[in-house]
Amino acid sequence: MGRRSNARIERSAGGVVLRRIDGDVHALVIRDPYKNWGLPKGHLEAGETSEDAALREVSEETGLADLELGAELTSIDWYFRAGGTLVHKFCAFYLMISLEGEPVPEAGEGISECLWVPLEAADSKITYENAREVVRAARAIVADAATSPAGL
Repeated sequence: MGRRSNARIERSAGGVVLRRIDGDVHALVIRDPYKNWGLPKGHLEAGETSEDAALREVSEETGLADLELGAELTSIDWYFRAGGTLVHKFCAFYLMISLEGEPVPEAGEGISECLWVPLEAADSKITYENAREVVRAARAIVADAATSPAGL
């Protein structure tokens, strides 16, 4: 236990946004304020469900408005320090589909780029290992034709 048991708990939600481009399924990755590649996500607001937060945050960070929420993929967690306080962050990720619209990075959130990457290669583009696992979970669902989201 020790010091980690004193960590402040924070909750976030995000998505693996998928779209079929030229016949292949692509995932949307973003370049974050630290210049790393990851997935769109953000804090839950008071009274907000994880699902609602995921849709809102993905839309805010990417400008996509036509998001269709799919299954919860997995949750990841990590520790970091914010102003000297140890924080334990939990983030739920959902599968999402976007059929139209061009993603636009939200500079105000520090997002500098949005990029569609073939789903098969998306995990190798992502900087964070725990986010790579989220993409692999999405890939497993899409690979299973019986549970693959409609529209893909």
